[in-house]
Amino acid sequence: MLGINDYQELARPPADALRAINGGRLNGKTDINPQWRYKAMTEKYGLCGIGWKYTIDRVWTEPATDGQVFAWVQVSLYVRDGDKWSDPIPGLGGNFLIEKERAGLHSNDEGFKMATTDAIGTAMKMIGVAADVYAGLWDGSKYDDPQKQEPEPKSPQKHEEKAIDAGYITPDYKADSIAMIKQLGITGKLVEGMFAAHGGTKIGEKTWEGINWKELHEELKHRLELAKAMPANDEVPF
Repeated sequence: MLGINDYQELARPPADALRAINGGRLNGKTDINPQWRYKAMTEKYGLCGIGWKYTIDRVWTEPATDGQVFAWVQVSLYVRDGDKWSDPIPGLGGNFLIEKERAGLHSNDEGFKMATTDAIGTAMKMIGVAADVYAGLWDGSKYDDPQKQEPEPKSPQKHEEKAIDAGYITPDYKADSIAMIKQLGITGKLVEGMFAAHGGTKIGEKTWEGINWKELHEELKHRLELAKAMPANDEVPF
């Protein structure tokens, strides 16, 4: 039976099947070669009409601004799962049939064909085809590939140095709060009291939920500022 692994198997097209879009309203987006989609579907399910197929359910036009006209196509995609066809997977696609250009209105004799290609691609992404591109995880560049990027190693020491800087405010309030608690040497019931004072509820031996980490972060930062300002031989008043 088909499942999530089949979705993921088709999620990432090869780099040579992608093209950056430069200019227009889609500037910066990534175009996917439709022939790669058909090839990927064929390799996964079998030949079109045997392992996968589609039907054109509706074709129509809609008026646009300045005398332009849209072509719309609605399709249903089917894949074979064992000896049965899937339920219909809908896809809607569109393209200009009559488009305004510098010289005036231009009729596109491939408007419906392009709309059909768009509709098939829309249906296919529902079963994972090129899903990483639509999710913004892949544009064909190795520099933008999160699967190949190694995370920067974290240094607890450096993190704590940042946490005790009076002018430093981080969006990672939880991690910084924990670092400051360690820096201050607060333990046991004192820690639990601070958690509870900031909305926390204890749900396990060492598990809390509902803590307002941002507020706790501000309190701990204030305590660190006081600690830094006191003479070394004085006790911290908390």
